[in-house]
Amino acid sequence: MSVAGMGKTSPQQQKSGQGIIGRPIQARINRTAFQHNLNRVRELAPDSQILCAIKANAYGHGLVSAARILADADALGVAGIDEALQLREAGVQTPVVLLEGIFHSSELVLVIRHKLTVVVHQSGQLDMLLDGPSSASIQVWVKVDSGMHRLGFLPEDVADVSERLRQCGHLNLIGHMTHLANADERKDKFTNRQIEIFFNAVQGVPGLHSIANSAGLVAWPESRTDWVRPGIMLYGVSPFAGGRAVDEGLLPVMTLQSEVIAVNHYRKGDAVGYGGSWICPEDMPVGVIAAGYGDGYPRHARQGCPVLINGKRVPLIGRVSMDMISVDLRQHPAIKCGDPVILWGEGLPVEEVAEAADTIAYELLCHISARVPLIEVE
Repeated sequence: MSVAGMGKTSPQQQKSGQGIIGRPIQARINRTAFQHNLNRVRELAPDSQILCAIKANAYGHGLVSAARILADADALGVAGIDEALQLREAGVQTPVVLLEGIFHSSELVLVIRHKLTVVVHQSGQLDMLLDGPSSASIQVWVKVDSGMHRLGFLPEDVADVSERLRQCGHLNLIGHMTHLANADERKDKFTNRQIEIFFNAVQGVPGLHSIANSAGLVAWPESRTDWVRPGIMLYGVSPFAGGRAVDEGLLPVMTLQSEVIAVNHYRKGDAVGYGGSWICPEDMPVGVIAAGYGDGYPRHARQGCPVLINGKRVPLIGRVSMDMISVDLRQHPAIKCGDPVILWGEGLPVEEVAEAADTIAYELLCHISARVPLIEVE
């Protein structure tokens, strides 16, 4: 067991003569599940190279730790150079791709020094690359806007952009990529249209192709090209609206867990929590758990959102506080202080908790706060 991430400190990592001290909340990162999910990608796309998306602190799982666990991937994808430099400073030598490219021409020196690959998606970036230092070759992907209309060159401009890059001696055009907008809806016809637009745009243009994100990998075989770019599925989350990881053969990597820190007994009519929004319908026990929106637990989780205590599903009551939540113990009155709680992860899909908070699992994972220790386990 080790503490994941860079520079993260927590009272929970301190030890006294009596053992570990501090709040009991922690996020356990399962290395075996990570590897299982990467192998699932390989099963789906055995002929493709794999670029693992670990941007946004590896979706909350710890940037450097994720990079080390996924070291046998063909490349790692980050949003910008700040994340790439963290990896290089930590000794990670796996090829790194800047998925949003460069933002300032001064970054090109660092791109060359650290052997980073750049995605170019607009004319300003193209000009910076063409006019940049020629002391060493820079690996480049061209982003194609096939219909998502977020980043990328229009299909009719792709051939010209690619030719300009090839004519520049210090730039090495790897190929072309695009991003699927609606692939998380299995029956959405626009995904096939995007794939068609992409192939039309790159027809006759030299270079490799990359289309598939996690949803594309699972549901759209036509998107499994030279390179695939899994993201959320690596972390054991379904990429589909209303889906569950288990249905796609994935294992949850993060288990957010804590403990019961109080069991209180209230009378019928007593109000629980801020605003008194939940009223006890009868005399009853109420549990308090060390977890709140200050840790990344969703503030807007609805009444009844489940947690697991001793493996039993228990419903949330009252408003989520910064440091605590309250739960209804009427069906499980034997629960006591110190009993273990799973907020999401093994036994409780993060997708279900996200649905109860009217959001998506991506947001919950990315919002794990800095005060929550990331603990690597097998």
